[in-house]
Amino acid sequence: MNDDSFTKITPEIRSLAQKCKSNSKINVSLYEKYEVKRGLRDLNGRGVLTGLTEISEIKSYDTDEEGNQIPCEGKLFYRGYDVEEIIDGFYKEGRFGFEEVTYLLMFGTMPTALELKDFNALLGYYRSIPPNFVRDIIMKAPSHDIMNAIARSVLMLYSYDDKADALNISNVVRQSLQLISELPLLAVYSYQAYKHYHMGGSLIIHEPKPELSTAENILHLLRSDSKYTELEAKILDIALVLHAEHGGGNNSTFTTHVVTSSGTDTYSTIVASLGSLKGPKHGGANIKVVQMFNEIKENVSDWNDEAELSAHLDSILQKKAFDKTGLIYGMGHAVYSLSDPRANVFKGFVKRLSVEKGREKEFELYSNVERIASKLIAKERKIYKGVSANVDFYSGFVYSMLDLPTELYTPIFAVARISGWCSHRIEELINAGKIIRPAYRNVQDRREYVDIFDREVTD
Repeated sequence: MNDDSFTKITPEIRSLAQKCKSNSKINVSLYEKYEVKRGLRDLNGRGVLTGLTEISEIKSYDTDEEGNQIPCEGKLFYRGYDVEEIIDGFYKEGRFGFEEVTYLLMFGTMPTALELKDFNALLGYYRSIPPNFVRDIIMKAPSHDIMNAIARSVLMLYSYDDKADALNISNVVRQSLQLISELPLLAVYSYQAYKHYHMGGSLIIHEPKPELSTAENILHLLRSDSKYTELEAKILDIALVLHAEHGGGNNSTFTTHVVTSSGTDTYSTIVASLGSLKGPKHGGANIKVVQMFNEIKENVSDWNDEAELSAHLDSILQKKAFDKTGLIYGMGHAVYSLSDPRANVFKGFVKRLSVEKGREKEFELYSNVERIASKLIAKERKIYKGVSANVDFYSGFVYSMLDLPTELYTPIFAVARISGWCSHRIEELINAGKIIRPAYRNVQDRREYVDIFDREVTD
């Protein structure tokens, strides 16, 4: 039997797939008839309230005297603190902020200088994986998809934990801190295994350094010479901070709550969240942005010619260019209206990095597309809440300037977001809610059972 025989789409499989399509299509009008909140959103696109949290808040509207919601500049708060102020604070003082934000998200307070020092030491202590894990788990059957490789490794770590199923908070905190520390290693080592076995690249494995920050360790582990500039590490750190948490309603964090509510273990919960984040509608958007800009560069001769750039962006909107979906990737957000605060914060740092890397012209292209696209989209489509660049618009550009391979874009997102996932898991356990079980209404009519020998033959 050939190796590809298991993945071959046979006529029998095609026939069964057609039965799925024919017999599983639900009439769209029924969603309106039964007032189904598809995607757990109301008619205005706002999320349906399914829980309470103290971990983070997204603000995209103000309320006037009559109680009407008015779009406003976006704000993101971690435990009540404005993320822009948090970043401004640690950046001015020359600190790395991801570890500080992780402490805040998980434990609900800003750490003191001594608490942060001890916390960093604890993360540094946990920043290792079991002996021979790289050889026996990561290097065997390396996956071309790094998110899947990470998920497999996380599940395997369950086997190394003699208290894997214990749900007391002390144990879950311990597991969470270990996974937060280990995920950068799992991501980078999985990529290096893939590159070595599938692309013929050199295999260079560096040991993590406990005294380095998460951002520094990523660059240290990934680069063959382990060298990086201070600005590179600081901007990657800010990217991790901005991606660490985003309200309890985003798909992967909601997955964390749903799976945690079933009473399962930490490793299974994080793997479920990784599976959610892997989806291109969630964690893979920045890859699409980079691909779109590569297509723009190939088809627009003068990046500062507004007419030429507008014409091509309009072609993308009209489903004539790029991937013909009609989407200008990186523009718009499910929650934010006038602006995404993460994009606003990021943009200034991106400009500095573009100067260091000699890629100012590309930064100007991004700025031009951001400005023109918002006008085109608003003109072309009825946008009830405004459209602006989201964090994915610039993050892919940053990662490309940091020479991060595209295979690691979504894993880096996971390295950051696991802090939020673990915080929400602990919050769900502490508040001991019911198992999350939303309702689905059956719309299949009753049918009379017919004996198998009396059924009609169908194509």
